Amino acid sequence: MLSSSVILVAFGCLSGVTTVLFGFGGGFVTVPVVYAVTASGPAAMHVAVGTSVAVMVVNAAGGTLAQYRSGRLRRDYLWPLAGYVAIGAALGAAAATAAPDGLLHLLFAVYLGITIIDSVVRRGFLNGGSPRPLGSPTASLGGVAIGAVASFLGVGGSVMTVPLLRRRGLPMAHAVAMANPLSLPVALVATTVYLSIPAADTSAGVDLLAGALLLAGSLPTIAVARRLLPRVPDRLHALAYVGLLLAALIAVLIQ
Repeated sequence: MLSSSVILVAFGCLSGVTTVLFGFGGGFVTVPVVYAVTASGPAAMHVAVGTSVAVMVVNAAGGTLAQYRSGRLRRDYLWPLAGYVAIGAALGAAAATAAPDGLLHLLFAVYLGITIIDSVVRRGFLNGGSPRPLGSPTASLGGVAIGAVASFLGVGGSVMTVPLLRRRGLPMAHAVAMANPLSLPVALVATTVYLSIPAADTSAGVDLLAGALLLAGSLPTIAVARRLLPRVPDRLHALAYVGLLLAALIAVLIQ
């Protein structure tokens, strides 16, 4: 039990660093580790996803406040995209509670692989470009898709919003800054769905102890990292983003 607690706190610290550097509220870090450390029974992946989105509420809220104070948030890219993300999140969370646990695990790995390949192969992510507006179809259809996929897999929206905003020409620092407020509606809606499920229903849920241990590591790390981490060059920032996704994919595949 003690070793599991230490592991969860340590990975909470890691999720704090990824929240600052990449806008991840913790999903790609917390889902694999919660699944590996607390896995038991047929609904282990569902519990890992539910715990991930609960932790993400706190991390994304803190990150949003910090980015607002820094002046990096741009309303024209956040709204109405965030509203459509919330709609999609409700659909995705409801679907996840009914999906087989094995399917959820498989789709999580597939989604990581597709995102990595897309970021490397398609032009625009690694090198950036000139800022362009999102447009109504992208904000509406894209927002619903982002929310649905993110809440279904418990990964927040950053893994889709960062590449989207990056290909719209935003620097990595600004794309990452807006990942936190765009992950927040996913985390809030999905957590509400998971917590509303009766305790006797084991098809989904939240491991409150695991979530508390993860936050014990992430919250102080976020505060320290924002003050101490140096500014990362734009292309290196994009390459590191892809590298983190690859590490998460490897962690999922070896479980």
